Amino acid sequence: MLTNLAQQPADALLALIKLHNADPRADKIDLGVGVYRTDTGATPVFAAIKAAEAKLLETQDSKAYLGPEGDMGFVHALMPYVFGAANPTMDGRIDGMQTPGGTGGVRLAVGLAKKAGAQRIWMGTPSWPNHAQIFADLGLELKTFNHATKGGVVDMDALRGALAEAGPQDAVLLHGCCHNPTGIDYSHADWDEIAALIAARGVLPVLDLAYQGLGKGMEEDAYGVRRVLAAVPEALIAYSCDKNFGMYRDRVGAVYAMVADPAQLNAVLSNGHSLARAAWSMPPDHGAAAVRLILEDAAMTKLWLGELDVMRARMNQVRAALAKAGSAGAIDLTPLGGQNGLFSILPLTSEQILKLRTDHGIYMAGSGRINVAGLTMGNIGKFIADLAEVSA
Repeated sequence: MLTNLAQQPADALLALIKLHNADPRADKIDLGVGVYRTDTGATPVFAAIKAAEAKLLETQDSKAYLGPEGDMGFVHALMPYVFGAANPTMDGRIDGMQTPGGTGGVRLAVGLAKKAGAQRIWMGTPSWPNHAQIFADLGLELKTFNHATKGGVVDMDALRGALAEAGPQDAVLLHGCCHNPTGIDYSHADWDEIAALIAARGVLPVLDLAYQGLGKGMEEDAYGVRRVLAAVPEALIAYSCDKNFGMYRDRVGAVYAMVADPAQLNAVLSNGHSLARAAWSMPPDHGAAAVRLILEDAAMTKLWLGELDVMRARMNQVRAALAKAGSAGAIDLTPLGGQNGLFSILPLTSEQILKLRTDHGIYMAGSGRINVAGLTMGNIGKFIADLAEVSA
């Protein structure tokens, strides 16, 4: 039967990584892979994670199974950061479970939405490529709307139109902050309007919070999620620690459900456990245990938040330098200064992107998406000059 399987196209990002690794040029620049890098190009393990792992090595006394819900101490320790310290459970209406990274969180959230009766899901485009793949694999109809205008701001008219067409059997996916791939986020006023529109239409919100702390700060980046939750009776939230704890390969994530009636919460979670059991049985423990230890220890929490501040400051420094340059050939770089997170999109043709790679050793996704953390203060001048050459 295996002869019936057709060759699938290679993942574009993984192929780009291989091309970059094989390039012998010393001045090559990788703007494709979505990991944070220091100004020297390193992707280090957080000092807070090292401290937590040392404590874990010393104190962990078993590798026995935890179950499909994973490390619930980790799940609960995150909740004040996501939902607010005053009442993170919303009076018993919110709880969750651990997942393998943010991808597992999104898949489980959408799987729960489908099992609860959702037939369609709305999504702004462009979006993280794996979003659409997950929806297709789960058999949900995908409806799209423009996320941003050509002027580099969110397209609220497109979102308003989508929500006007959506109904009670629909879900809508929204990025909580640091939009991937555009870096263009909703303002507080936008979120206020979005929350009211979702509540009025009875649409189920699926909120993907994959980059908390990398935009404006832990509290500021949670505004949209909290605003929507304050307006609606129920929602699903996918969370990732892969970026803000630097736990990429350890796959650390969570999914949370908010219900209208606390009496229904256990039933919802039992469905999550059932879906997880069929998909991955139970999530990997090590990374989540390390995050839990950090969040349970005031000194390690302070160390982690300080490291997160450094990451955010460096990305903002790169964005400010790009914006200060004004333009590179025909490319206006000023909007990048007002965007958030790792990613932005440059309006380049596929031919220009190929020329940047072949002639200048600059690697970026075919959509023109760049990871600003791939730039350093040492190579940003080369990048601007090369970009100006190919876009003149």
